[in-house]
Amino acid sequence: MIQKLKAKGFTYNQRLDCLEGEFNGRAVRVLVVTNNDKVYRIMVADAYGVDESNIKIRFNTLCRQFTNNGKYYSPTESQEIDDSENISYEMTVHKKRYEAAFSQTGNATSLEDCLATYALEHGSMTQEEWNNLSESERIELMKIIITEVGKDDITKYCSERLNYKSVWFMIDEDYGEYRIIMYYDNGYNQANGEDL
Repeated sequence: MIQKLKAKGFTYNQRLDCLEGEFNGRAVRVLVVTNNDKVYRIMVADAYGVDESNIKIRFNTLCRQFTNNGKYYSPTESQEIDDSENISYEMTVHKKRYEAAFSQTGNATSLEDCLATYALEHGSMTQEEWNNLSESERIELMKIIITEVGKDDITKYCSERLNYKSVWFMIDEDYGEYRIIMYYDNGYNQANGEDL
């Protein structure tokens, strides 16, 4: 992963032990976290802080970008911060945490897509075979998969596909300067107590 990021122009900062570069139009610092040589988290943090007014704009812009990107799913209607919100006061006095979360959908943006992915992963058919099915044939196949696998197991499978690949970001405050810290998580590679 580090080599791929370097190929995209990121450079290693030995003093901070992180990669630095540009991401989504901003100067950022990137940390790659692994478990058994598999990446389970990539942290992307703004390299420079901004004032309260600009962090609201940045946060809300990111919310809109993720909402409007078909590769992500939001479990809530809107996660944007209201213009009247006093971030500094809320974070200091009420210890409020400003964060937004999205799921990486991959190919699964609907139940149909999730069931298609299940069929492809479990060898029931190829992508070409799925693409050549009529709408009624797809509906019939989905019914068969749900019946054979069980509604609860399919629900769990689809939920995991959405929740195990997540991206979330939050506002971090440091001496009156605000930054966005973003996390791309792959729950499939996370430690699950196997080393205990």
